[in-house]
Amino acid sequence: MTEQSMEPVEGAGAGAERLRVFLVDDHAMFRAGVRAELGAHVEVVGEASTVAEAVSRIAAALPDVVLLDVHMPDGGGRAVLDAMRRTHPQVKFLALSVSDAAEDVIGLIRAGARGYVTKTISPDELAAAIRRVADGDAVFSPRLAGFVLDAFAARPDAPVADPELDQLTNREREVLRLLARGYAYKEIAKELYISIKTVETHVSNVLRKLQMSNRYELSRWAADRRLV
Repeated sequence: MTEQSMEPVEGAGAGAERLRVFLVDDHAMFRAGVRAELGAHVEVVGEASTVAEAVSRIAAALPDVVLLDVHMPDGGGRAVLDAMRRTHPQVKFLALSVSDAAEDVIGLIRAGARGYVTKTISPDELAAAIRRVADGDAVFSPRLAGFVLDAFAARPDAPVADPELDQLTNREREVLRLLARGYAYKEIAKELYISIKTVETHVSNVLRKLQMSNRYELSRWAADRRLV
């Protein structure tokens, strides 16, 4: 599976100037994979695994584009954007996440990200998306672009809120979404880089918070909220 921007992407070929890119993700193996895949397209000038590291190191490196994970243990991409927007508004951010939930996409865009793609994107498409963001364009897959257009056109100032959903942590939402799509616990663990035992704990917490008894009820609940 691959992502596509809203418009055709040009300018990411070998003849284009190499952009300076910074990686923010709490999984070292994923960062290493991105560095390896993008090495021919961009210059990776730094990386961070926490919000505090990201804020200080981005300020020092001043990259053209930051590839930003949405969910991290200490606050995630929104916290990085909020901090950097106040002090370095010229730095551009492209969200790169496993999550394709509407509330995540809209939240990051409202915080100042110039685009949002999921981790299923191909290396060539990611390189092209980085260049588009560096050039001032906004880049989303068609599905994610629809979330943003609907939110800003219909209710531009309204927060995306759901009292039941707000009970869940970001990680619990990710587990719920994959569970509702039919993923087995082992597949969820592999997708989110966590243990099967941790998946089981998250599922138990979600069931308890939403007062449900099985994954089928959770799946229907998630589908009703268009989280799947």
